[in-house]
Order: sequence, then C-alpha cells, then structure tokens
Amino acid sequence: MTTVPEPAATPPAAGTSLVRSVLTSPRGAIAVAFLVLLVLACVLAPLIAPYDPLAQHLSAVRAGPSGDYWLGTDSLGRDLLSRLLHGGRSSLLGVLEAVVAQLVVAVPCGLFAGYRGGAFDRITMRVAEVVMSVPVIIILLAVLSIFDRSMTSAMIAFGVLGSAGLMRVVRGAALAAREELYVTAAELMGLSRLQVVVRHVLPRCRGVIVVQASLFAAVTLGVQTGLTFLSLGPPPPAPTWGGMVADAASVFNQDAWMLVPPGVTIALTVLAFGVLGDVVRDANAEKQAAAPRARRRRHTAPATGATPREDVLLSVRDLSVATDGEHPLALIDGVGFDIEAGETVGLVGESGSGKTMTARAVMGLLPRNCRIASGAVVFDGKPIHGLDQRAFRELRGRRIAMISQEPMAALDPSFRIGSLVAEVVRAVDDLKGAALRARVVELLRMVEIPDPEGVARRFPHQISGGMAQRVAIAMALAGRPELLIADEPTTALDVTVQAEILDLLRSLQRENHMAILLVTHNWGVVADLCTKVVVMYAGQVVETASAADIFSRPAHPYTRALLQSSPENTPLGERIRAIPGTVPSPHEWPTGCRFASRCDLARPECTEGAIPVEALSGDRISRCIRIDALLGEEVSR
Repeated sequence: MTTVPEPAATPPAAGTSLVRSVLTSPRGAIAVAFLVLLVLACVLAPLIAPYDPLAQHLSAVRAGPSGDYWLGTDSLGRDLLSRLLHGGRSSLLGVLEAVVAQLVVAVPCGLFAGYRGGAFDRITMRVAEVVMSVPVIIILLAVLSIFDRSMTSAMIAFGVLGSAGLMRVVRGAALAAREELYVTAAELMGLSRLQVVVRHVLPRCRGVIVVQASLFAAVTLGVQTGLTFLSLGPPPPAPTWGGMVADAASVFNQDAWMLVPPGVTIALTVLAFGVLGDVVRDANAEKQAAAPRARRRRHTAPATGATPREDVLLSVRDLSVATDGEHPLALIDGVGFDIEAGETVGLVGESGSGKTMTARAVMGLLPRNCRIASGAVVFDGKPIHGLDQRAFRELRGRRIAMISQEPMAALDPSFRIGSLVAEVVRAVDDLKGAALRARVVELLRMVEIPDPEGVARRFPHQISGGMAQRVAIAMALAGRPELLIADEPTTALDVTVQAEILDLLRSLQRENHMAILLVTHNWGVVADLCTKVVVMYAGQVVETASAADIFSRPAHPYTRALLQSSPENTPLGERIRAIPGTVPSPHEWPTGCRFASRCDLARPECTEGAIPVEALSGDRISRCIRIDALLGEEVSR
C-alpha cells in the first residue's frame, strides 16, 4: 500500500480572486461599471447636479430634454436630472442600510448554526422560520408610523426581516464546509471556534453570501421605491425615485416622458444587481469546481503511475466526481487510464457503472449539480480539469470532440442539416460564403453520406438514424479533433448500420491519426475497434488490459461475467448467462469489493475493506484479491 497525494488542481487562473473572475466576465464588468458610475454620480450630486433639486423653473414646466435640462423638467419645472441624482442618494443609502442589516444578522447566525449544530442550530432555524412567516409589509408600515416615516428605520427593519432566508442559505454552505478536512485540521491545531469559522468556514460561504446580498439589494430597491411612491417615505418635495415615479404617473397622459428617467434608472439598477448576482454565482461555482478539496487518499497506486503521464494524449488520474450540496454523493471514485495518440480505448460496463459520467468529466460537461472532487485530467501534457468554461470551449469541438448515443438529440429539428454543420464550422474555422458551404459538403462527404448537397438541404426528421449519426460525426470532425469521445455510437442502430458506422470510425481514425474513447457495453464493438479496454463497475475501474488479454484471460470476475453474459458468447439454444443482481447505486456502495454481492468467487475478506488495485504484467491492472482463483495461477502482489 502506498500513500499517494492527489494532484493539486489548477484553477482557470491560479490564485484568481472572485472579484477578478467577476470583472473578467463581460456581464459582470458591465453590471459593476454601471453600479459604480451610478453610486459616484449620486454621491457627487451636490457637485455635478446642474440645479438645485427643489428649484422651480416655471418658465420650463414639463420641458423635454434640451441643452439646459438634459433630462427635461417635471410639472413644477424642477430639473429631472438633478432630482434623479439627489434622489439616488437616499435610495442607494436605503439599499445599503437594508443589506448591511441583513448581513449583520444572517451571516454570523448562519455560520455558527451550520458549524456548531446542536441546540443552537435548532433554535436559530426555528426563529428564522417564524421570521419568514411574518407579513413584511405590515411590519414596515408599523415602523414608518412609529418612527415618523423614517426610511432608515424601515430599511433596517426590512433587512432584519429578510435575514432569515440568507441565514438558511449560509447555514447550508457552512454545513458542507464543516466536513472539509482542512477544518478538522484547524481544530486539531488548537484554533478557537471563532478563528475556525472566520478563517476557514466563512471564505467557503462568501460566494452564496454575495449572490444573496445582490439579489436582496434588487428587492430592497423595489420595496423602497414602492414605499416612496405611496408617499410613505420622506415627504414632498424631497427628491426620491419613488416620488418621481408618482409625479410622472399623475401627469402621464399629458407628459409620458417624465416617467422615463426614473423608470429606466430603477429598472437598470435592479437588472444590474440581478446580473451581478448571477455572475458571482457562476464564478464561485467554477472556482469551487476548479479547486477540489486538498486531501490525501490511501490506495494502491495503479501500474500506470500515480501522476499523469505527459507522453500520452489523454491521462486521467484518480478522478472522482461528486454531487454538490450539504451531503456530497460520490459518483466516480478514483478512475484512471491513459489514451495514446491514434489509440482506441473502450470504456466498458453496465448502465450505472459511471462510463458516461467519466466521459463528461473529461469534456468538462458535468451536470450542474456535480463537480470534480479530486484527481487530474491531462490532455496533451496540460491539465484541463481546472479550466473554466471559456477555456474548455477552446478545446471542445476543436481538439476534443464527442458524439452521443442519441444522434437525433444532437440535431436541432428547426434547422436544416447544412445549417447545423455550418454552425459548427463557423465556430471552429470562421469560414463564410462559398468556403463555408464547401467545407460543409466536404465534411458530409468525409463521413460517406451519399448526395451531401441534397442531405444538407434536409431537416433531421427527413433522414434515417444511421444518417443522423453520420451527420453527428461530421459535426464532431469539423474542428479536426485529436480525441473523439464516442458515447454508445451504435446503440440505436441496426446491425448493418452499426457495421457501417464502425467501419467509418476506423477509416477516419486511420486517416486523421485520431484517438477514440469508445463508451460502450457491446463487446462486439470492443472487439472490432479497441486496442485497450477499461472496465468500470460502480464508479471504479476494476480492470484495464489490452483487448486481446481481456477476451482471452479476464483478470476480474466482473469482466468475466460481462463476457459470459454477452449474446455473442452464448451457444445457440442456451440461455444467456445474465449477471444476478444490479449495479448498486452510489449511496449503496459497500465498503469492500463493490461486485462482491454478485460474484461467485467472493469470500468474507472481499467485504472487509477497500480492495487495492493489483499490477499485473505490462500495463494490466485488476481490482481483485481473487485473481489467482480466477486465472488459475498465483499472481504476485
């Protein structure tokens, strides 16, 4: 047994802060720029506003935009721009007061409730539930009545009432952070609870805090505008955005323009807060996925090495995928294999073994609720497991491509075949006009589609399943990929068409020196195409060997059972030897060998602890302690 540290994940830009991630996003940069400019303009209103917001110019009542009044005037001749800037001071200050009140109450309570648990957690959550049941508008009206229409008091009260929702979200994030090994290490080092929470738990929760605060700011602005619209805030003629909307509404039939400046400003501000929250959420999710938990795992290093090989095209090492949430569920556990340039590797296993999830992890296309928890994916000598989606887009469709088992699902029925292929070509080659049309026809001809010009004018429903698969392959080849991931490419096709697709893949691989990762459960396809086979079961690799060794002498009971259950290996007239039972769900994975309950060679020791990976001859490995019984000879460990 050897202790092998997990490879350190490299984020999209190592050390990049959340702020920088937000600012490098076009949406985030625009939202932040707008909010900064708005705040500066309102803060500097006494200096930059062209007029006193209360000054009346009776000679220019309800005047439109002009050189003297950039946004026009209201029904009393007051400059709209000046009132907008001065009114923004109270509006934005109210938003700040509410958000600060929410954070002051919610963050400490949520952090300690999630971290400490127990009675404090139960009491805090019950109080939060009671607060969430209180009718907010009634409380705000009471506060405004008691405190003589003090908008500051109303906004602080609104922030306190709104803290319950954020408190629950922060508690959930703190619960997940509490399970991290570095939190346990900090406790073992003697740090106080306050130090652990502030230094280790709070940074993990900052993303959700910022997201919720930005969305709450948008809601607060709407509530405050509504209150001032109803004249429940500062009395006229004090400039407020809600008051400006109310003034405009009273003369809307005579002058609709008066509603535009405050209405557009309020709408853009609310939109900016919402966009900022979305961008922070996405940036934080990418950052968390790109920086998996640093931990050490105890296992036997595979024969292919503990670190990714740089002399192969694709190297996957100790790849683990888990769900997000308070209680992450492992879906892929310590998967590792290599693919050399021009090689075809089969990824084999029953449904639920983790084949497709592994392929999606390589492509950076995991479901939104899943993340790479540990391990490394190295492509052409460079780690790609920590890339953001923008960097992955530079790889996908160009150097790495994928075709799915349902070709029709990859073809939008609203567009013609030629348009779909052209869309991919434009993305990877930036071609236009005649050159684009020629490349589309070339790709369709490359996948041996008869009459490519005619097929390009058809819709997906007008072609067969085999033809649709060829179109999907053509789209995948548009970027001239070095690695093609084929997920069950022949599942929905009849035997004759299957053979044609396999012949096509073989010829394309030979012509383009392209590596193929073939995800399948069909041993006939494996025998026809693959040079190496990786067998998966219940999220783990149980055997890796050359195709010849797999078929002649399987070194794992699951591999042998899969071969015996294949219709091709069943004599005529005999029943297929199906494997009893089913693949266990991730939450049901046993402690020891995950195949033990279905294995005819299982012994008590198979379920006593984790099964190590055994290195056999060459690059062959097997996760089994009964290899000697299976092969009929003693295998040195």
